[in-house]
Formats: sequence, structure tokens, C-alpha cells
Amino acid sequence: MKLERIALRQIRMPLVHFFETSFSRTYERDIILVEAQGDGVSGWGEVTAGENPFYNEEWTGSAWLILRDYVAPRVLGRELRTAEDVYPLTAHIRGHNMARGGLETAVWDLAARLDGMPLWKKIGGGSRHEIPCGVSIGIQDSVEQLLEKIAEELAAGYQRIKMKIKPGWDVDVVRQVRERFPAIKLMADANSAYTLADTAHLQKLDDFYLMMIEQPLSHDDIIDHAELQARLKTPICLDECIRSAHHAEQAVKLRACGIINIKLGRVAGFGEARHVHDVAQAAGIPVWCGGMLEAGVGRAHNVALATLPNFVLPGDVSASKRYWKRDIIQPPVETTPRGTIEVRDEPGFGYALDHDYIRSITVREETIG
Repeated sequence: MKLERIALRQIRMPLVHFFETSFSRTYERDIILVEAQGDGVSGWGEVTAGENPFYNEEWTGSAWLILRDYVAPRVLGRELRTAEDVYPLTAHIRGHNMARGGLETAVWDLAARLDGMPLWKKIGGGSRHEIPCGVSIGIQDSVEQLLEKIAEELAAGYQRIKMKIKPGWDVDVVRQVRERFPAIKLMADANSAYTLADTAHLQKLDDFYLMMIEQPLSHDDIIDHAELQARLKTPICLDECIRSAHHAEQAVKLRACGIINIKLGRVAGFGEARHVHDVAQAAGIPVWCGGMLEAGVGRAHNVALATLPNFVLPGDVSASKRYWKRDIIQPPVETTPRGTIEVRDEPGFGYALDHDYIRSITVREETIG
């Protein structure tokens, strides 16, 4: 396969409800869509970077430049045996995995479409045909508002609740959630809001039988997480600091975690995501698919990823309507009353694109090649 053109589109989509983490509150998303064209067919990817460099060093503006000036020129016109070839062609670009992953996932989608097969099958998935779903609930304006949102999501059938925490919105809030919902699958996501000096405080979370505490310490740390894990009964889940299979191997050796969250953008696409998955599986560490407030393309890619065998925990892949009044794919991603998403068998990522809507929300576009 050979890429003839790469089209970039930045779209702007308002969220149904604001989403707040320990580092920011988001009301709307600026998302880059990547269209990889070859042999008369298009594959689509989505850049999962946020609007600001707070989750990691990337943001929408940086991803556009990296894609246009560095990633696309290294892949355009090259003979690709498989989509796996994209990662090494761009590996010497330091960081910027989300920009790289936007194109890499588009090429996987293209390869699946050229072969007339679903994306999940192309990446070697298929261990399940329904994806167990959880939801991620941001920091709210009040505890009562949080409790109401949790009740709504449980009524919708979601199998696991993830609540964001930060200093001042943690132990007491988790306690109230547990008092209201004593038996639900519950986890807390800190997004790197704490340090080892907070160990005694974080140990209080052991009282609430959480599934996991996600990335409590620095976004680039593994060593301190190992020290913290040794002092906690609750499993630590690593997120931001696992950017490659090598990082996963280091975390395993140091016993820094009991669970790993895999995000396509964070590890530069499907190829490396599969390697992280395999490292964790060999170590007996379960994984799950994290979310980055994706639109329909990225959401569909996450569904495909979560069909790999070691994705045994409910991920953050949820229905489109939780985030968007109208998604960019047709039909939107929907959940069953069982709290699952049924995997589709259509070629590529499995959904049709709503081109008219995409054009209406595009704020800039550019074609390379």
C-alpha cells in the first residue's frame, strides 16, 4: 500500500456537559481528523490530544504542525507492507505520540478497508464481540451533583464508574460515593495530582475497596509509583507514564502497578498498543482502554482495540450521546442495556462518516501530497 495524500481537518465540537479533571475543565473539543488516502480508498484516524498541553506535552495546535511538517512527509509515497511500517518511519520524532498515532491509526483503518475486513480483525482482535463499558465522570460542582450523575450512569447500565479526584476532592468525596453506592465497581483517577508526600492521605482510600487508583503521581514517573504501590492495598493503574512497551516492561520489573490503562494516542497507535498489551498479558497484569473525549472515529478505534484478549476490565469507551449532541459517525456509538457496545463487522472501523456534519464543524483543513 502507498499513501498518495493525507488530509487534515480540525473540527470543533461542544460537549454536552463540561468535563473536569485535576488540571482543567473542558467545554468543547478541537479535534484533528486524519484521512489517509491510497489506492482510491480512505482510512480515518483521530488525534486524541487535548486543546492544551496539560495531559501531556501535546495539544491540538502542536499536533497539526507535527503531522503536517514531520509525520506526513515521512510516510507519504512510501511502500508500506503493512500498517506496522508507520511506527518505525516516525519513531525518531521525539514524543508527539498522539500526532503520530493519528496517522498510524488512519493507515490501519485504510489497510482494513483495502482488505475488506473489520479493523478489529485486522489488528488481531476478536476475543469478544461485546465490549464491557464504564464511564469516566469528571469533578463536579458539588458532591450531590456527582451522586446524581453516578446514579444516571448506573441506570443506563454502565458496569464501572471512574471518578476524577484531586487534593480537596478525594477521600471525603469517595466516602460519600461509597455510602450511597456500596457495591458498584468504582475507581479513582488522580491525573498526577499527588506526590509521595501524600502517601498517608492516599492510604485512606484503601478503606473503600476501589478497583484501582489511576496515575496518582507524576505523569512521567514509574519509580515513585513502585514505592507507593508497596504501601497501598489498592492496585495502582498506570496511564500517562506508559508511552511504550518498554515503559510497561519497566513498570512490571519495578512492581509499580497492578493494572495498565492503554490509550491509542498515548502510545502512537495500534502497533505499540498491541505490544503494551502483550507485555502486560505476559506479566498477568490486566489492561483496559482509556478515553480522551474522542469523537466517533477515535471511539470506534477504541472499540476495536478493546477486542484484544487482555482487555478484561470495563474501559472508558461509552456511548456517543454522553459527550455529543451529534457525533461525526453514523450511527452513533450506542450501549446495550447490559452496559456493553456491540462490535460491528463492517470493513474498517465499522461506522459511516457523516461528511456533511464534518464539513459544517471544520475550522481548518489542509491536504499534503
